[in-house]
Amino acid sequence: MERSSSTRYGGLVSNNSDDVAGMTYEDARDELIMIVAKLEAGEATLEESLGLWERGEALAARCQELLDGAKERISTVRGEADMADAGVVGIVPAEEEDDA
Repeated sequence: MERSSSTRYGGLVSNNSDDVAGMTYEDARDELIMIVAKLEAGEATLEESLGLWERGEALAARCQELLDGAKERISTVRGEADMADAGVVGIVPAEEEDDA
């Protein structure tokens, strides 16, 4: 049994990841939120749930791709090679007093 390339699940369109590649972050995030809500409601059949989960995985990957791209752009503008520690403030331990 071959799966259709475009199936509609409760107002959400599933095209595997074909149309996801061109989505904005906000559109992908909003559709992902709708998918999670539908799955949490438990109203979808098993087959619908699998399709929604697959679509959600593609949407989550698109969101991560866009976030990574934004991080890279900020890093480039700031002239930093790695922003892994951006915004992290180091903690300096207090001096210990001797009670002797």
